[in-house]
Amino acid sequence: MANITKDMTIAQAIAADQNIIPVLLDIGMHCLGCPSAQGETLEEAALVHGLDPQDLMDRIHEQIGE
Repeated sequence: MANITKDMTIAQAIAADQNIIPVLLDIGMHCLGCPSAQGETLEEAALVHGLDPQDLMDRIHEQIGE
């Protein structure tokens, strides 16, 4: 089981566990393959989408069973 943190880029997090993709899509992160996904952290992406980063991390960890 991957340890996904808010400091990981979107690409790193997906590479660690593809099971997070439905969570990201559900909250409106539809550009998972875009260049920004290569350099933007989960925390930065949450803030850009108007979400609390901890809420995003809670959803991700629930999805992957952490």
